[in-house]
Amino acid sequence: MNCKPTDTPQQIDIPALREKYRIEREKRLTREGQQQYYRPRTGALAEQMDDPYTPVQPRAALSEDLDVLVLGGGFSGILAAVQLKKAGIGNVRNLDHAGDFGGVWYWNRYPGIQCDNESYCYLPLLEETGYIPGKRFADGLEIQQHCVRIARQFGLYEGALFHTQVRSLQWDDALRRWRVATDRGDEIRARFVIMACGALNRPKLPGIPGLEAFKGQVFHSARWDYRVTGGSWETPVLDKLAQQRVAVVGTGASAIQIVPYLGQYAKQVYVLQRTPPSVDARPNPPTDAAWVKTLTPGWQKARQDNFHRGAMEGFMRGEQDLVCDFWTEINRNIAARLEAQGWPELTPEALMAMREEEDYHVMARFRRRIDEIVNDPLTAEKLKPWFRFHCKRPLSSDTYYPSFNRANVQLIDVSATKGVERLTPHGFIHEDREYPIDLLICASGFEVTSELQQRWGIDEIRGRDGLSLYEDWAEGYKSLHGVLARGFPNLFYTGYIQGGLYATTVEQYNRQGYHIAQIIRQARRQGITAMEPTQQAQEDWVRTVAPSTEFARYLQSECPPSYLNNESGKFRYYLGEFYLAGFTAFEALLAQWRERGDMAGLELRR
Repeated sequence: MNCKPTDTPQQIDIPALREKYRIEREKRLTREGQQQYYRPRTGALAEQMDDPYTPVQPRAALSEDLDVLVLGGGFSGILAAVQLKKAGIGNVRNLDHAGDFGGVWYWNRYPGIQCDNESYCYLPLLEETGYIPGKRFADGLEIQQHCVRIARQFGLYEGALFHTQVRSLQWDDALRRWRVATDRGDEIRARFVIMACGALNRPKLPGIPGLEAFKGQVFHSARWDYRVTGGSWETPVLDKLAQQRVAVVGTGASAIQIVPYLGQYAKQVYVLQRTPPSVDARPNPPTDAAWVKTLTPGWQKARQDNFHRGAMEGFMRGEQDLVCDFWTEINRNIAARLEAQGWPELTPEALMAMREEEDYHVMARFRRRIDEIVNDPLTAEKLKPWFRFHCKRPLSSDTYYPSFNRANVQLIDVSATKGVERLTPHGFIHEDREYPIDLLICASGFEVTSELQQRWGIDEIRGRDGLSLYEDWAEGYKSLHGVLARGFPNLFYTGYIQGGLYATTVEQYNRQGYHIAQIIRQARRQGITAMEPTQQAQEDWVRTVAPSTEFARYLQSECPPSYLNNESGKFRYYLGEFYLAGFTAFEALLAQWRERGDMAGLELRR
């Protein structure tokens, strides 16, 4: 593949764009933050949060001692368990409230679901399983099947506990174990616990006034009801919508895949948009068999590392962009500019200025694409994203924008009211007009940056001397390397917790799982029964990652509301703090720490 820099509009007024971005952001800011979402405790909407796909199987409550309990059955939990197995640790269970492995790919079964990262990078352990994805961007069903494939190959089903929700975690210092209580009456005494809950596991509903009074059908996109729409996960022919009027709330990654299907089958579709996404093309050819024959051992890691540099850290001199998509576009264009200049030595400030300039050019290309596709100029204008590239998750689709050329698809811009005004028993109100609808689909996302207790769904986590994790982390994370925290012995964390940020989240989970497994392996060899960071080591690490909060402040001060900035509320979680030197440097730091073998910075008890 000869991947070239992209053709972006060059005649742009960056100061004017900065002001436009500011105005568009101000239009959408709210005081409510996460409080704008509705979390039903009882009733039909609350029941929808249960598993509609797999019947709950009765089982006896467990009372057992366990080496490692992994909380989660999505990619983070699967890969943590796989790395434990590889490290020779066999007494392991995965626990999840879903009915099977897959995490977000188990729950999301809506029509058109695909991953917007290239599947050759995103799907883990391709070489270990011998599996090659069928096309560049894998469908959700294929991804969930790959989760099952990994779980079967590594024997994870033998210890899995599905349809089980943890209610409390209590550290027992006498036993040197975590007492884990579940909603199935289990009492598990685990030596080690890994929090692999993922970032996208709890759906959130929009807090639209009148939601409970609406008499039509309502469901969240992560609980898609094919009984209402017709079709199935495998064959999403939505034939029951032929006479139905449908409204979709939200215009994120789910909505841009759902709307084209609704437009094809429903009588009328209203897309209720507060902030438009940035949507690029998604060429999705089948996997080239000739290319597969050229692959040599180690190909996936090399491709993942190349993608990471392209999306996050910047290409090295002379490096080819193997993935060549919108994620790598800015750094690819920067590399072309640097090559034309003979790769001069630039200060970090000069490089960031160049990146900012390229960001404006790339976003102008996104907006130009809308004008080229959408026929109605007023609709096209409303669909244009006015923000920096990373302010909202960038997306790709070849069918989303063309859907607005259909006579039965109408864009409703709700930015003036900062959300849907209200629902009536039979429709929604917009600018003093009632729009009758039969079905409301909430493509409103997940609890990504919510309070930890809300996101994890665990009532209580108490460590040494009864210390509450929720209270201890009330103002932000405190950890060593993002995997262990003082006061909570043997409790490990995965995800975006003061570690390194990798371009492919799943590979980040994989490397976190490896690091945790090696720590547990070393502890078992040395007869260590409890470990946690020293106060000094934790404070040093918190200071080390503190400068990265500048990125959080940028998201907070310049970006429109999204899950990346906690809907413009108080910013504490998700991308709040990370190792600023980059993931490659972070991995090198952890490798050196493991090689020393002394578990520096940990307080060890035998």
